[in-house]
Amino acid sequence: MRFRCSGPRDRGRRAVALLVGVGAAAAAGCTAQDEPRAAAVELTVSPRQGGTVAPDVPIAVQARSGTIADVSVSSGGAAVAGSLNEDRTAWRSRWALTPGQTYTVSATALGEDGRSRTVRSRFATAKAEQTNPMTLEAPADGETVGVGIPIVMNFEEPVKDKAEVEKALVVRSNKPVEGAWHWVDEQQVVFRPKKYWPAHTKVSFQAHLAGVSTSKGVYGGKNQNIDFTVGDSQISTADEDSHKMVVKVNGKKVRTIPTSMGDGSERRFTTTNGVHLAMQKDDPVTMTSSWMGIAPGSAGGYSLTVDDSVRISDSGEYVHSAPWSVGSQGSSNVSHGCINVSPSNAEWFYEMTNRGDPIIVTGTDRELEPYNGWSYWQMDWKKWVQGSALKRSVKTGPNADPATLSAQADGGTGQEKPAGS
Repeated sequence: MRFRCSGPRDRGRRAVALLVGVGAAAAAGCTAQDEPRAAAVELTVSPRQGGTVAPDVPIAVQARSGTIADVSVSSGGAAVAGSLNEDRTAWRSRWALTPGQTYTVSATALGEDGRSRTVRSRFATAKAEQTNPMTLEAPADGETVGVGIPIVMNFEEPVKDKAEVEKALVVRSNKPVEGAWHWVDEQQVVFRPKKYWPAHTKVSFQAHLAGVSTSKGVYGGKNQNIDFTVGDSQISTADEDSHKMVVKVNGKKVRTIPTSMGDGSERRFTTTNGVHLAMQKDDPVTMTSSWMGIAPGSAGGYSLTVDDSVRISDSGEYVHSAPWSVGSQGSSNVSHGCINVSPSNAEWFYEMTNRGDPIIVTGTDRELEPYNGWSYWQMDWKKWVQGSALKRSVKTGPNADPATLSAQADGGTGQEKPAGS
């Protein structure tokens, strides 16, 4: 090894210094001239140029002996989201890719030697021969809803890969909320907060389902994105014993409404006890005895046109106008299970109510089943979370850890940092 010394320039001592060797050279303040060179970056992009891959194969960029400076992915002019790991050596696309599309990737990394390198790839995704479309039962885009509103998704076909579907669902809100997805059955998944949504919360929901495997050889339908707003906190409590329904808005009692509920002569004529939600509003709606297995016009049958009706379960329960029972409202229960109120009170309640407003029934001996309509609040929170394919809750607030928004982000590490888009 050769050295350049910075010691005294005494030519007479130079030979001695050379004989002393490395030790003397170090003592004289010398530095090596042949230090190892810094490594150039190795940059790889997958899928490779010219290939065709399944839609659920992720785009991955890897850098060795350097760090990733930028990743840009596009398809048909639309940018593709992705995330970097903490040390900027790996990038991964965030969502499944769209079937039957061409993708262009451009990645740049900076090596330890200070030089940059750019790698490009252009590839295609295979077309989906079979899809499993999803429809959103609630909420609607732009809807103002009640504090109990669930997000209800229905698939046309059974979902086998529930965890993959759940990873593709993102709920964000401008106020901190903890919630969880819950699979009601093979075709329905529902999001519910742990507690009611805060009043006046703005929420966005994104379903990145295109390219997600729902079962072998079957992929999700198109992506969906909606925004909705939680309105006032309107919570109504109808008590069978007192024959009254108290309506509170943002914690303040605004009206007490005389009621007549199920007469209880049979179980099917007993109003269900528990937390209902306003599911639908109809003015008017035709109610018949068919739900009892009795045809209208037969003995014991009926067909009624009812005004200002708010449906609260799938078992035929409504809060509705009942001019025929006004004399019993506030004093006795004479209905087949609905909450009867006067025409004026029904009109007021109908106009005040949003889908998702809680209507709590107390005092009866027939408990509301957790899947009877939107009665999801009847289920214990711990049990609700166990219905998640990922067995976890998520945080939807603006400062929530991105990993709680989707376990797929950055492979579930929670180290999500945008690079390009």
